[in-house]
Amino acid sequence: MALMITDECINCDVCEPECPNDAIYMGQEIYEIDPNKCTECVGHFDQPQCQEVCPVSCIPFNPEWRESKTELLVKYEKLQAEKASN
Repeated sequence: MALMITDECINCDVCEPECPNDAIYMGQEIYEIDPNKCTECVGHFDQPQCQEVCPVSCIPFNPEWRESKTELLVKYEKLQAEKASN
């Protein structure tokens, strides 16, 4: 699963720089997560870093974007290959 940011977000700016895939960005009102880039930090860390630093715990798993650990690892590898080619 990708992660998502709920409307409990206080825009504290701590999650965005922690994302190794640049999946977190400022939306219309609160930060948002691009599920196409979110690997739950698989390939980078043992735990999602945005969840680790969020002071209000507003970053749950997105129930509409279910992915296995294997699928997340494939996404990670694809994102890394794209970064390397740029």
